[in-house]
Amino acid sequence: MLTPLPTNGALGFYPQLIKGPDILKLAAFNYAAIILILILLLSIFMRKMTKGISNKVYLFAIGTVLVSALFDTWAIHMDNTGMSDPTLMYIAHFGYLLFHNLTTPAYVAYIISTTDSWRTVKKSKPQLAALCLPFAAIVVCMIVNTFTDSFIFYIQDSVYVRGPFIFLLYASAAYYALLCLIYLVKFRKQMKLSKFIAIAIILPLVAIAVVIQFLHPDISVEMFACALSLLFISMTAQRPEDHIDVLTGLNNHSSYIDSMKYSFNSGKEFTTIIINMENYSALQAMLGIDSLKTLLMRISSRLTRIDKSEKLHADIYYLDSGRFRVVLREDTREKAELVAHSIISAFERNIMINELTLNLTAYVCVVDCPEDAADFKALSSFGSSFQDNAREPNVVLYAKNLLKKENFDLMSNLDNIIENALQNHKFKVYYQPIYSVEQKRFTTAEALLRLIDDDYGFIPPDIFITAAEKSGAIHRIGEYVLDEVCRFISSDRFKRLGLDYIEINLSVAQCMHGNLAHEVLQTLRKHDISSDKINLEITETAASYSQNTMQANMNILSSAGISFSLDDYGTGYSNIRRVVQLPLKIVKLDKSFADELNNPKMWVVLKNTVKMLKDMNMEIVVEGIETQDMAEQFSNLKCDYIQGYYFSKPIPENDFVEFITKSRASA
Repeated sequence: MLTPLPTNGALGFYPQLIKGPDILKLAAFNYAAIILILILLLSIFMRKMTKGISNKVYLFAIGTVLVSALFDTWAIHMDNTGMSDPTLMYIAHFGYLLFHNLTTPAYVAYIISTTDSWRTVKKSKPQLAALCLPFAAIVVCMIVNTFTDSFIFYIQDSVYVRGPFIFLLYASAAYYALLCLIYLVKFRKQMKLSKFIAIAIILPLVAIAVVIQFLHPDISVEMFACALSLLFISMTAQRPEDHIDVLTGLNNHSSYIDSMKYSFNSGKEFTTIIINMENYSALQAMLGIDSLKTLLMRISSRLTRIDKSEKLHADIYYLDSGRFRVVLREDTREKAELVAHSIISAFERNIMINELTLNLTAYVCVVDCPEDAADFKALSSFGSSFQDNAREPNVVLYAKNLLKKENFDLMSNLDNIIENALQNHKFKVYYQPIYSVEQKRFTTAEALLRLIDDDYGFIPPDIFITAAEKSGAIHRIGEYVLDEVCRFISSDRFKRLGLDYIEINLSVAQCMHGNLAHEVLQTLRKHDISSDKINLEITETAASYSQNTMQANMNILSSAGISFSLDDYGTGYSNIRRVVQLPLKIVKLDKSFADELNNPKMWVVLKNTVKMLKDMNMEIVVEGIETQDMAEQFSNLKCDYIQGYYFSKPIPENDFVEFITKSRASA
């Protein structure tokens, strides 16, 4: 008797009639697929790829392929042996068709989860319907088929026969394949290229398998193609070693960056609990590598226990240098305060390592996103510096209380603000007069940079200079300041002021720039001014770097006749050996000396410091002088120059010229 071809799947439609018992289908590829998937599952659990939505959806996709392959193998076995139990044959083919048609929706769900875009899909009813309804319709069709026994397929004389509406399964598979393609294109910017290629390659691979099985119905290769696709994803896109920190077992810095960017781009609402260990540097210096790793693992375990006890399903990250992050999703962010207090309690409990009792202190801050931080850049900037505005560690802090919203915007827009200032001449050079005790007049001045933005107003130098050093814009800013000061020095009105020179500050980054000496000398030649008309200030922080580049720059410029000052002397970095080694002419005592002038111990330190520097033939400038009494006391100590608000704050060029002119006239 001629019967329709006993075939096993939804993705192969073969209308010809052929003797069923004479056709044996090859199940070897299915066996290979099952073995491959079982190995993949073992690898997943060994590599701990079970946490997070993306991993869970990936596991779900693996499960659908495994169940499909098992049902398919069972169906092939019964078809090949001519098993006469129609009920078991029906169950085998029913299970295969149902789960095989679930694999494509599972792939779509994986694409959505790996781009952290579930919130976007859930908020859109049309998208949610487009994702769920087609498969729901297939389920309904399969249920209807159970009662009609001829709608999708049926078993006749121990042979599997397709029904007239089998094409619905093809249509569903094609629809979800198209949906995969649409979501891949839509979320392309939220994926790395390697991940995009790994996921995209599934479509042509499975399509090739469908064609092969269409042309050779006795070879079941579709499940094997699906298993290969999952393996490829595991090897390229789902690599936990790329996202796990080796010291703690938590998610790493790279994973944090990707996850936060995805969350902000998709408009998700979440809360980040920032944890910065206050005494990490001290503990790192005290402990060896092994003990430090043990410490970090203990802290990680405590954070993980909090997550489990509160059933948060939070994402926990270790960035570096004692910095942890706990990210609460939208449905658990109301527990942020409770979790933050639990974290404080966890850090307050001492840890015993190698008979050492370690006290942990940490700054913990709750940041609601996007309310407190509008994008990743603002969140990252705040996370690096919020403790500067905190009074003490081991207290729960809140971003909304530490900084106003406009300050978050300022920090996140600093690079654009600096670039705009450079292009539109928003930077201005101010001058603060410096008084000579011996000559009893103003003989020099310090050039100070100011930035007044149209939107944010006055931006303190310590904020924009730090940002400029990180972005590299500091070199262009330095060139601008040098050129502006030299232009002023070369002008006739500066020459009429009778000043000896102008002091110009150099940042740490400028000191390390290999081309610094050439740029300075070139600018002097450009404006045709003598090298003794400028004095370059380096900070104690810059002097603390024992870099050959900085030393070479200073030697070249010193040989050309340019003098150097050491700024901020006494801020905690002071080292007499550096003062002796560097070609310095002037040492500027930090404002802290003037602030503690009435402290007897400070007075002793001050007198001996001045004597030591004078014996080394150094000239001394005292900064931060605000009263006449301060000015007189430092004058009596035989300091050479006095600088501070007692005489004048930093003022624009025109005001400075007027100030010096009036002071000369009154003298």
